[in-house]
Amino acid sequence: MRTTYRESECRNLEFATQREWLLPNGLGGFAMGTISGANTRRYHGLLVAAVKPPTYRQVLLANLEIDVQGEGNPIGLSCNQYYGALHPEGYQFLEEFSVGKTAFWRFRAAGMILEKRVAIHQGVNATTIELYNAGQKPYRLILRPLVCHKFYHGNFRFDPNYPAALNHHRDRTIVEQDGVSLHLSHEGANRHPAVGWYYRFEYLRETERGLDPRDDLFCPCELNYDLGPGKAISLVASTEANIKPYTDWAESSEPLTSIAQELEIASRKFFIETPTRSSILAGFPWFTDWGRDTMISLPGMCLATGQPALARKIIRDYLSQMHQGLIPNRFVEKGEEPEYNTVDATLWCANAIYKTLLAEWDDEFARDAMAALTEVFDWHVKGTLYGIKVDPADGLLTQGATGVQLTWMDAKVGDWVVTPRHGKPVEINGLWVNAVRIMEWLAEKLGLESTRYGQAAGLAESWFDRKFFKETLGYYFDTVDPDDASLRPNQVIAMALPFGPAKGPRAERALQAVTRELLTPVGLRTLSQESPGYKGRFEGPIIDRDAAYHQGTVWPWLMGPYITAMVKLTGDTTEARRLLRHAREILDEYGIGGIAEVYDGDEPRRPGGCPFQAWSIAEWLRAWKEDLSPAG
Repeated sequence: MRTTYRESECRNLEFATQREWLLPNGLGGFAMGTISGANTRRYHGLLVAAVKPPTYRQVLLANLEIDVQGEGNPIGLSCNQYYGALHPEGYQFLEEFSVGKTAFWRFRAAGMILEKRVAIHQGVNATTIELYNAGQKPYRLILRPLVCHKFYHGNFRFDPNYPAALNHHRDRTIVEQDGVSLHLSHEGANRHPAVGWYYRFEYLRETERGLDPRDDLFCPCELNYDLGPGKAISLVASTEANIKPYTDWAESSEPLTSIAQELEIASRKFFIETPTRSSILAGFPWFTDWGRDTMISLPGMCLATGQPALARKIIRDYLSQMHQGLIPNRFVEKGEEPEYNTVDATLWCANAIYKTLLAEWDDEFARDAMAALTEVFDWHVKGTLYGIKVDPADGLLTQGATGVQLTWMDAKVGDWVVTPRHGKPVEINGLWVNAVRIMEWLAEKLGLESTRYGQAAGLAESWFDRKFFKETLGYYFDTVDPDDASLRPNQVIAMALPFGPAKGPRAERALQAVTRELLTPVGLRTLSQESPGYKGRFEGPIIDRDAAYHQGTVWPWLMGPYITAMVKLTGDTTEARRLLRHAREILDEYGIGGIAEVYDGDEPRRPGGCPFQAWSIAEWLRAWKEDLSPAG
């Protein structure tokens, strides 16, 4: 699927700098930028390499300056935002942009036509930029690569010692720093020794986020080509030598017939396969693979797309890293040991195991999963990290540790946990009951003793409504022991899970409250507008955004459990389909072919956060496939 933008959109600078494209390489690396060509994030670049896949990434080829020269002066077709100035303004010559498995730009300037194509190579840190003279006039093509070696969360400044080595060969320039080599393969170029620095690039998205928005970039050479009509050249940027240019530019033009197809194609960006593990990246450009996000995303991305073998592989890789009954919260970018500060990732894993076995029974996987789940049960009953433990009085799961965020509402600023939710959160106990019922089901399927699982689930279920549901409010408390009566969306998870304990007339009343106060066309607010702590805008510096992250900000991924709960409790597939059809609108208003991490709680709801978020896409796709008829 290709998404195409025409001249009027491409030459609208505001529009063209707000839409971001993404090409991932399956290792955790990517190419990413905007329609206009101006980098608006410090994460943008034509080669952002996973030098230690999948988590440790470096921006290597940040951008490429492109001039065309006919009979007059050179005309700049690239676009860069500097501090206080935009130069050059190549978007003014842009006639068309499209993106699918590759990205495409078409420029027309003074009768000269240039087509630029960008492709990321799969399974290797390499990018090909092909430039083609699509007109009738010959011209000179002048390229100046802008490079750096920076950790992608950081910034890059002038350094007289950078690069550590700069080597020029006949058709190749190699820039080396800290053991990482950037190979620029430029066959046929007339290379000029135009080496120097470009200063004070400014990234507008980082300015909005209150972060350092400026980089300096280094130009290792100037490349000149005489490009006749119908001729093309290729520049390859890679971390390895002798990478051949990408050549598979053809893409299917077959129109997509359903929203499910569009969502399925969008889901493919997030899969990674490395020597260490198979996983699902939580989002681009800045997230790595998180246990919670992976397990929530897995049913939509793997099972709804007919890939149960991949689901089994991902689950096995996470279970292999289990520690004291917990799978990792995330694999860190620097260092060796994963982090385990999560109460729900392991419980979501149990849910993913159940759905994977329903999709395709595999006896060996079932037995291995049962062994892991037995360990999970034992550790949770006796108590594991961060105060995670079953309360023997009511069978509910309690959790909490000072200064640590354990649920998905995990914003933290320094030592301040914005939404701590210590005690017994509603969705955590929905997940606990669901997980223990899955253990009971799987033990019975395998002919193993299941009594203790049934008894544990029964005790928790008997206390769930008594503890959480409040008749005077008509909805479930968000946490109990200590009590928090905030109206939040977490209760819909306890309704939507296969063995969720929130059901019947009380759950229907609670769903009505959620619908009335939290539902928007793009997801659910994280807090009622009537709450004194409500924040309707996700904006400003990071500390303000983190303070709003789960205090009213809308999260699209919550639409998935909401739809499932609605269909389970009311059977209203017509309304479910109407809501999910909003996917067509939100798939290209921020990240092209992606769904945003969050939206503002208030109108007009602007997308924000990560522009390509895995569970946003996965849960809309899962809900469409699981809860609606194929006719959608």
